Amino acid sequence: MIVLKSAREIAMMKKAGEVLAACHKEIAGMIRPGITTWEIDQFTEEFLKKHGATPEQKGYRGYEYATCASINDEVCHGFPRKEPLKNGDIVTIDMVVNLNGALADSAWTYAVGDVSEEVQRLLDVTKESLYKGIEQSVVGNRIGDIGHAIQQYVEGEGFSVVRDFIGHGIGSVIHEKPDVPHFGLPGKGARLKEGMVFTIEPMVNMGAWPTQMDENSWTARTVDGTYSAQYEHTVAITKDGPVILTNQD
Repeated sequence: MIVLKSAREIAMMKKAGEVLAACHKEIAGMIRPGITTWEIDQFTEEFLKKHGATPEQKGYRGYEYATCASINDEVCHGFPRKEPLKNGDIVTIDMVVNLNGALADSAWTYAVGDVSEEVQRLLDVTKESLYKGIEQSVVGNRIGDIGHAIQQYVEGEGFSVVRDFIGHGIGSVIHEKPDVPHFGLPGKGARLKEGMVFTIEPMVNMGAWPTQMDENSWTARTVDGTYSAQYEHTVAITKDGPVILTNQD
């Protein structure tokens, strides 16, 4: 069942999103060769605490950290660790913020130092694909319109869209309906209605789209060892168009 949110609920989620966005902006200034994702995770937990919020994914199904930190060929759900990031790496920091019971979810991929031209293009295309999907998030469209716009753009740029992990509804719990694939056919899937709130979070690979799981049963990585990037926003559907609840601008 898809739970439609009231204007009050969306406003509360937007406040959570503002805290999350502010945290990401602080992290952006921390990213450099030599820093560890463990340090970023510790910073995030303290930042959220100072702002009256908590990291919702900590404890979720036994997950132990405030963030997911996925490096290079890790597609998602990488564990924070104490090995320093190196020049040329990319790292995706993903977090879910709980502020007074309202949730917001956003991931961002950061370049560490100087990355190659092709890796930078991967980041640029992945971020642009997110906004291509958001453009389709209007009342009357269907879920398939979002995925189709993302897939068509990404594949047209020579990259691939991960199929194994998708966006999702969100509200008072992390995962709700509807599922939001980043691939598919236009005109298919649930029709978008005012009050829907969900994440759009394309994961884009330089090589093939299939993924494989690490032994920790959390971290997914590309099967061919190529880099993967992800950008994610929490989006509310309103009569006036999509509202990005985790906007960093």
